[in-house]
Amino acid sequence: MGTDQRGQRRMLVIGLDCAAPELVFEQWRDELPTLRQLMAQGMWGRLESCMPPITVPAWMTMMTSKDPGTLGIYGFRNRNDFTYKETAVANSTLVKEDTIWDVLARRDKKVVLVGIPLTYPPRPVNGCMITCFLTPSTKSQYTYPVALKQEIEDLVGEYMFDVRNFRTEDKDYLLRQIYAMTEKRFTVVNHLLTTKPWDFFMFVEMGTDRIHHGLWKFMDHNHWKYPGFTPYEHAIRNYYQYLDRQIAMLLEQVGDETIVLVVSDHGAKKMDGGICLNEWLLREGYLVLKHQPAGIVNLEKAEIDWEHTRAWGAGGYYGRIFLNVRGREPQGCVAPADYEALRDELIARLEALGDHEGRPIGTRVLKPEDTYRQVRNIAPDLIALFGDLYWRSVGTIGHGTVHVFDNDTGPDDANHAQYGMFILYDPQAPAHGLRVEGARLLDIAPTVLDLLGVPVPADMQGRVIHSLIGARA
Repeated sequence: MGTDQRGQRRMLVIGLDCAAPELVFEQWRDELPTLRQLMAQGMWGRLESCMPPITVPAWMTMMTSKDPGTLGIYGFRNRNDFTYKETAVANSTLVKEDTIWDVLARRDKKVVLVGIPLTYPPRPVNGCMITCFLTPSTKSQYTYPVALKQEIEDLVGEYMFDVRNFRTEDKDYLLRQIYAMTEKRFTVVNHLLTTKPWDFFMFVEMGTDRIHHGLWKFMDHNHWKYPGFTPYEHAIRNYYQYLDRQIAMLLEQVGDETIVLVVSDHGAKKMDGGICLNEWLLREGYLVLKHQPAGIVNLEKAEIDWEHTRAWGAGGYYGRIFLNVRGREPQGCVAPADYEALRDELIARLEALGDHEGRPIGTRVLKPEDTYRQVRNIAPDLIALFGDLYWRSVGTIGHGTVHVFDNDTGPDDANHAQYGMFILYDPQAPAHGLRVEGARLLDIAPTVLDLLGVPVPADMQGRVIHSLIGARA
């Protein structure tokens, strides 16, 4: 399919953060008629996320076709330097690689972008932008152009980027907030679809992620915290059905000629527990404190004996481990000649760490240089996926144990899964329900550009998804 055959084409991308392929493709397929029809007419499949499979940096990996190492963005928080200061929250100023909309702008194609993670603070684009869930508040400048902010507030009042305090035991509050946020998002999206010129329109809804983290245990009968039937048993399913109806209304707006892509950045799975990474490092003598804290505290608030500390870690859906290297960190004590041996030792010991009863859990610990094409900025020295992501990394200390079953940042039922999902419908080339294997986040940007008749930059790391079909045939 060449550019001439396509003519002037346009594309709508519907991003659903954390949407799980097993829910859409299997468990609730018959209850999601809009997504089911897109699958039947197009192509679909699992989508392998980046490493780590978390919102930041996953959406920018998707938008640039560059892995997190090449982007130099390893999570929500990143080290700015080799001191022991608290890490900094990521934002759009860290994104140095071309995005899809940068490439499209050079072809004078108009874009509308809503809620794509790592777009705050906003930058000028060839069209308009509303920033993402990392926006501090509606008092911030969150649109491009500036005047769009007032237009949005006239439409929906105070816009919602995210659910405040989504890790809460008040599930009624959580559901009210998720629906309020999603309703405002779709109201704005519908408005922009019909009032702004666009060749590429993309938005990301965060509600799928928030409802998974808040309510997964009520749905998943295999979750160790499943409480039996409650009024929240079908809350996630009902929300997916609500999204399906909202997407149906969007598709009525865009017409039959528009390419449609529904995509998630990673999936979701039940959380079995947490590995207290710094507790383990303390117990094994890699991390040394001057004084034992009274109660549970963040590592930043502990008095660390840096002259005798060889490694420390950070919590989250995956674990980050940093070594205290002589000549690199201010009080480094690990000789550069011992660096690799220490990393290998930590990998072997952490991968052998079982659950609270000593049973293997399948932890993987990775070296950045073996994982990424390039390693830019300051990467963790090691990346740990505890229990194949059924266990999260707990960074606080003072627990008195390595294994915990309550999240230290608030109630959370789910971790991230390595595979998200995509559904791609091209009205000029119906795929008639073709299931595609082997697609990755990195493949989305090349696929979008190819479908819009724009040459794919040579430095993009992914492939056009259609090439996977030919390769498999």
